Amino acid sequence: MVEASFTGLIRTVLILIGIFVVVRFIGQLMNAKRNVAAEEHMKRHTEKMKKARERTAKNLGKTTVIKNGKNTSGDVEDVDFEEIKD
Repeated sequence: MVEASFTGLIRTVLILIGIFVVVRFIGQLMNAKRNVAAEEHMKRHTEKMKKARERTAKNLGKTTVIKNGKNTSGDVEDVDFEEIKD
């Protein structure tokens, strides 16, 4: 028969508290890592937007000719138009 002792109870409580502290610490480390990764992602996204804005400002008003149906800037559709006679 196993008897419960006061020292065994204290030891069990201390082990449970230690496990809780370790798990909480690991959770904080994982949260910090996720925050750093999100910040780096946001920084890369901001840089891409800045470069696209600069490229757009640089090419403002310029016309590009696409030869042989090859498209370099996304989907472009041909639009038919009719002149309106007044």
